[in-house]
This record gives sequence, C-alpha cells and structure tokens, in this order.
Amino acid sequence: MIYDFGYDAQGVGKCARRRPVTDTIARPGKIIAIHLSYASRADQRGRRPAAPSYFFKPSSSVGVSGGTVERPAGTELLAFEGEIALVIGTPARRVALADAWTHVAWVTASNDLGLYDLRANDKGSNVRSKGGDGYTPLGPHLIDARTVDPTALRVRAWVNGELRQDDTTAGLIFPLAQLVADLSQHFTLEPGDVILTGTPAGSSVIVPGDVVEIEVDAPNASGSPTSGRLVTTVTQGHVAFDETVGSLPAVDDLQRTEAWGSAEAAGLVAVPSSRRDAPRSGTEEGRNPVPERAKRDDGPTLSPALRAKLLEAPTAGLSAQLRKRGHHSCFIDGVTANIPGSKIVGTAKTLRFVPFREDLFASHGGGYNAQKRAFDAVEEGEVIVIEARGDATTGTLGDILALRARTRGAAGVVTDGGVRDFDQVAEIGLPVFSQGAHPSVLGRRHVPWEIDVTIACGGATVQPGDIVVGDGDGVIVIPPALAEEIANAAIAQEHEDAWIATQVEAGHPVDGLFPLNAEWRARYEAETAPQNETAPQTKTGTNA
Repeated sequence: MIYDFGYDAQGVGKCARRRPVTDTIARPGKIIAIHLSYASRADQRGRRPAAPSYFFKPSSSVGVSGGTVERPAGTELLAFEGEIALVIGTPARRVALADAWTHVAWVTASNDLGLYDLRANDKGSNVRSKGGDGYTPLGPHLIDARTVDPTALRVRAWVNGELRQDDTTAGLIFPLAQLVADLSQHFTLEPGDVILTGTPAGSSVIVPGDVVEIEVDAPNASGSPTSGRLVTTVTQGHVAFDETVGSLPAVDDLQRTEAWGSAEAAGLVAVPSSRRDAPRSGTEEGRNPVPERAKRDDGPTLSPALRAKLLEAPTAGLSAQLRKRGHHSCFIDGVTANIPGSKIVGTAKTLRFVPFREDLFASHGGGYNAQKRAFDAVEEGEVIVIEARGDATTGTLGDILALRARTRGAAGVVTDGGVRDFDQVAEIGLPVFSQGAHPSVLGRRHVPWEIDVTIACGGATVQPGDIVVGDGDGVIVIPPALAEEIANAAIAQEHEDAWIATQVEAGHPVDGLFPLNAEWRARYEAETAPQNETAPQTKTGTNA
C-alpha cells in the first residue's frame, strides 16, 4: 500500500491513504546517510568498506518533488544520487538484525545531492557538501514497508529523461535491515527519522537546467508499489561564498573523478576510439562529452634554450628550413595576430569543434565541455590550437576563456575561426591568431567535441605536442623532432641574410649575392668566421 506522510501535533509519524495530489514530507528529526553501500558504486570508487559508515544531514536539507535545488555561484560539481530512503515508524534502540525491519514504517525515494566543490574540506562529514537547502528531496509517496521485501527493492534515476541509475537492493554490500540494527546500537532511531541507504553506480554531475527524477519501487511485490517519481530541477545560484568567514569551494582531479563517477567521465583519461564520438544526452547546459585521447609524449620537450631560439628566428626563416626538408604543409593559413607585433612559441594543446547539430550540441555543447576543459587544463607555455574548419562566422573563444588561458600561463591561442570580445581579448594581453572578430556565440556553427587529438587548423595538421610558432608573417607547425635543427638553421640563415643586406645596402647587385654564389660565399665566410664559430649552424642555400 502507498501513503503520503506527515506528522501529528505531537510530532508522531502518521500516514494517510494516497490522495490525487502529492503531499510534502515534514521534516524528520534525524537524517542519517551511509557513505558507500552498493557493490557497483564501491567497484566504481575502487574501495569496498568492511563495515558501513555514516554522516548526518540537516533536516533543513529536505525538499519535495517538483522543487528546485541551487548550484551555488562559483561551483561546478553538483551531483545527484538516487537512493532508497527508509522512514522509521517505531523507536529502535539496540534492536537485533532479525527484528530491525519491523521498525521501518515506510520506504520512499530520495536524491542525496552533494556539492563536491566543498567535499575535501568537509573531510567525510559532508556537513557543507551535502547539507545545502533542498539537498535531500524525499517522496513523493511512501510505500508501506510491511508490504515489500527489503531485498527486492529497486531504485532508478533519470536525468533529462535518460536513465542513469538502475539497481536493486540485491546489489547492496550491507542489507537494509543491517543499517537499522547497526545505527540502533549507537542511538535511538525515533519515529520519522530517515535513513538514506546509499546510491548505486551512475551518479554524476548535473548542471542548471537539468531535471532529475528518482523512483523507488518493488516490481515483484503485489501491485508493484512505487514512490512515484521524485522530480528536482537544478537552478543556478548567483550569490558567491564569503571568503572572509570560511573556506571556499575548490576542485581537483580526485573530486572531478568522484563527482562524475569515473576519470573517463570527467575527461581525465583516454578512452577507446570506438567510444570517443558516442554522444550522450543532456541539456544545452549539460553533459560532458566522452573524453579524449591523452596527449602524446613521443618527442623532445620545448626547453627554455630551444624556446629562446624559436623566439629569435622569424616564422619566414623557420618555414623556409622546413620546406628544404620536404615539409610543405606546415602553414596555418588565414590567421593573423590580434596584437600587432606579438609572437608566440609553444607546444600545441589541441581542441576540435565539429559542425553544429542540434542533438550533438545538446549532448556536448554545455556544462564542462571540451572547450572549457581545454582552457582549464592548458599548461604554462602551451598554445591552444583550435580546429574550427576555417569558419570565421562565429566566435571560438571570448574574454573569459582568454583570461583563463593567460592566468594558466598559456603562450597563446591559434584558431582558424573567429574571436568574440576581440578588443577585450587583446586588452587581456593574450596573443591570439585568428580569422578576426565575430560577435556570435559558439553554438551558431560549432559543437565543442574533443581535446588533445590530432586536428586540422587552417589547412595544417596539428598534433598535441607539436611546436607552434607565430608572428607577423603567420603561424607554422614544427614537428618536435625537427625543432632544434630547424631553429639552428633558421638563425644561421638570418645571420647570413643580415650580411647580404649590408652588401645590398652598400650598392652591390643581388645577382650572385642573393643567394650567395661561390665567390660571395667565400667572402662571407672569411668576414664572419669568428661569428660563425659560435653560431648555432652555418647553412647554405636561399631564403626565398
């Protein structure tokens, strides 16, 4: 049988037969939640507890079906957890395992919401991370515990209509009755107290606009009793935490991994190529796409000495040396600098957009998408290189992302698309090479798809770790294994060209001088011998 739940004037739990409308569930005296209880979740976390452990949630965290929950300003890792909630009907103190279930009056659905941005500082207490207003919605209806088998209950969770969790109490490490018996050893469980019994695998991050539904039922029981769907909508908060009175939200890769459910889901490790392009449903604010390949690490690093050489050598000279070695497709065409006179040297961190498609933008365009992850993860000295298919009719970054890249120490950005907030990006001081300004948002033409993969930018193939050099003549891509040789040769050629320029300025004709014939070369080597002994490399040939 199914009931709605309330309290009488003395605070004693009572029930009423289900009515056509959903009643609220009054505040319980205690809410006790278990940290880890399902085998599927334990396997996902890589740890299986020997005994249950618990934390309390404040009664002010109770919410109702159809309500909202706020993701606070400045946070990113609000996660849902579909759970079976037990409501105590009669006092339980030091009860035996065999009698424990008789003290449970009702079963219902709960969403044990948690904000992982605050989790580390809570050190397991979850006081702040799980104690927020509305972080324990319950209901909408109560199932009579006497009519169901506690080992055959089911919990399911949907996000925006997509089934995310589906497990039964057969998958529990600790049976429901054991939780009641265990807790009763330590304090009295009173009528109306709620026990949250843990969540199975599938819990993950939700974002503003997402709608989460949780249902608990007993599909094998007579009449298939159900709690109905507990519905919660995520909203965006606008009040930041006050840094003067307490610790602030903070996230790291551990919290991202546990909030999303796995390192793969958080975009922190590689996945097989067969899975990489599979879309996931979600709202426009929403889902993380399936993550990308890890960065390659098969070439030499860009040392400070090599970086200095590449800063000295012009792209025109570097490209000439690449062409002499058979590399004719090293140019990122069509891009110019937002800051005249700027130069960039760095290793490529790649980001790929695919053409806009409504369903793919819904699954990959919002939330902590590939574009945001690229700018959050760029390392000092890296250049973010964006494949936008040469489409300049929308922006591929704006001032906020440019500020993030500069703060992270990025050497610059190269995109064969457009840039929003063009003047503000230039004022930030981050060198950006692009096709120019465009006011449109990303979703007009592009879906942010993946990072740290081989891309095509401005007609050039770019791999993670390739060396990117840009100046007033444009941007080129240098294979890491050739970078030292190319830099030395380009600098040597620059010294030679400078000497040739002095001869032309002195009135000599260019015929035989540019390029140097045998006579002129002998003269050049004689006059510059001391310099050539310390030059990185003397190179014959032209710099056309």
